[in-house]
Amino acid sequence: MSEFIKTTSMGIVCPIIKEGDDLKQIVVNSLLQASKDNFEIQDRDVLAITESVVARAQGNYCTINDIKTDIERKYPDGIIGLVFPITSRNRFSICLKAIASGAKKIYLQLSYPTDEVGNQIMTVDQLDQFHINPYSDNLTLEQYRQYFGENLHPFTKVDYIAFYQELIQKQGCEVEIIFSNDCRHILNYTKNVLVCDIHTRQRTKRILKENNAEIVYGLDDI
Repeated sequence: MSEFIKTTSMGIVCPIIKEGDDLKQIVVNSLLQASKDNFEIQDRDVLAITESVVARAQGNYCTINDIKTDIERKYPDGIIGLVFPITSRNRFSICLKAIASGAKKIYLQLSYPTDEVGNQIMTVDQLDQFHINPYSDNLTLEQYRQYFGENLHPFTKVDYIAFYQELIQKQGCEVEIIFSNDCRHILNYTKNVLVCDIHTRQRTKRILKENNAEIVYGLDDI
């Protein structure tokens, strides 16, 4: 590869993958078909397959009803504090729908100004404008709206606060939304917590347990 040309990538079109399909054969056939008259397969090229496709072929996935049943078993009183979920329609909203369908009331605690993957629900400039310290200040939904109004995601143009609120309510579940970067803040509302952050989940679980949370699970436990 020339020193003036860096890594290039392209997507390979495959048929819809179903449980039990021979994924290896489908991928090989799709790659060979795509390469005809388009590109040459060379030594040290890398072919990546998404984990979701592998899971679908293996049948290694759960349904909304599976999650609902497990939530009802693990949180029998139906009151759950959800801590630090990301704001995403395609990565978390389906999980949230399933959780809400198995709960009676959710206290949804969001980190701010961004979630752990960088999706922002307000800007740092807005925090400065209102003298809000994200390391110490906790906000209610009413305070959030008072300070920041409607904040649309810059790419999807979705108000994720309203989107999550409505999604939970549509499952017949009550919801109260709060904003804090201290996982212990949720314990002012409920001692039963579902930890929704991914990269820091073990630390979040540990801190909650050390501060007398009664039921603590992570998404990886559901």
